[in-house]
Amino acid sequence: MKNFRDLKVWGKAHKLALDTYAVTRNFPKDERYGLTSQLRRAAASIPTNIAEGCGRGSDRELAQFAQIAAGSTSEVDYLLQLSHDLGSMQQEGYQELQKRTVELRKMLASFIRTLRAPAS
Repeated sequence: MKNFRDLKVWGKAHKLALDTYAVTRNFPKDERYGLTSQLRRAAASIPTNIAEGCGRGSDRELAQFAQIAAGSTSEVDYLLQLSHDLGSMQQEGYQELQKRTVELRKMLASFIRTLRAPAS
């Protein structure tokens, strides 16, 4: 078992989730149970899946949960786009979170490759 708090990728995912919560505080009230909730859940699922994978017994299982987390980055990426296009998010905030989401997806891809690499 690994300590998820020791992983740089988890730290970046956690920060993205925190910042997503902060940004969505300004979303329209009528989106509280729609877009706001869905974006928050998707963002929180990234570090959550990394943490759960760390609690499993093998790198293979951790890679599986990291793959799920990577899928959630695509969900967040789209929901950020939707939020921006609907006018719930300013251009600057959108661009920053979207850039960090793409960076996180790349980090997860690299992490997964490392976990799946044959032991030498």
